[in-house]
Amino acid sequence: MSEAALLRVEKLEVVYHRAITAVQGISLLVRAGQIVAILGTNGAGKSTTLRAISGFLGIDDARVTDGSVTYQERRIENRTPNEIARMGIVLVPERDKVFPNLTVAENLAAPFAPSAHKRGASEEFVFHAFPRLADLRHRAAGLLSGGERQMLALGSALVCRPQLLLVDELSLGLAPAIVEDLMARLVQIRRELGLTIVIVEQNAAVALAVADYGYVLENGRCVLDGDSARLRAHGDIQEFYLGQSQGSERRSYRTVKQYRRSRRWYG
Repeated sequence: MSEAALLRVEKLEVVYHRAITAVQGISLLVRAGQIVAILGTNGAGKSTTLRAISGFLGIDDARVTDGSVTYQERRIENRTPNEIARMGIVLVPERDKVFPNLTVAENLAAPFAPSAHKRGASEEFVFHAFPRLADLRHRAAGLLSGGERQMLALGSALVCRPQLLLVDELSLGLAPAIVEDLMARLVQIRRELGLTIVIVEQNAAVALAVADYGYVLENGRCVLDGDSARLRAHGDIQEFYLGQSQGSERRSYRTVKQYRRSRRWYG
């Protein structure tokens, strides 16, 4: 795996409505070819961080007010989503994933693609990665199951031929077996296309099962990071995120001891 830093987020601060600080001082590093997980409870700042990277903050009246987002050595914070997409960063959002009145094939044709020839090749890869979509190519997206919609959302991102794929809450509302299958397909897609993937998840167990590295956010700050094996072995992660409390009653996050950045583990 390449050691090159594809994406750097340094001391990121995001403010909503010119008054509410949602993310403060977050720093992330994503190396080329990695799967990186951003973990945390609802409201921790995970989705805001993805929107800051992808340029979709403006739709929520938010802006990066401090820090930087650097992709392939270029500063990209506060650029528009279409500018960032042309650079090779594509977001699969938590909400509004597909066009419900369009067919599967029409959804795959809707995103920007460099050329008709490349788009056709990309669509064929999507059908290779998600054979179920090939069977449903003429069905309206609004009639798909939740898992099928998630496949289509991922497919619609892949036809844009990204280098960096951002996936927001893949597991939301889906059965565990479907989530495991989708995560396995992400690993396969990473391997076959050489993609770099950042996934935002509340479900730490499924994310850490496929990620190379992870960051834990709390109240808009990064409180812990490390490779996936170290995070899975960390007592606080096991208790709060993986449900492996030793007592009969699971403690709240606030009663778990204060996290320290895991970089100290590496000396």
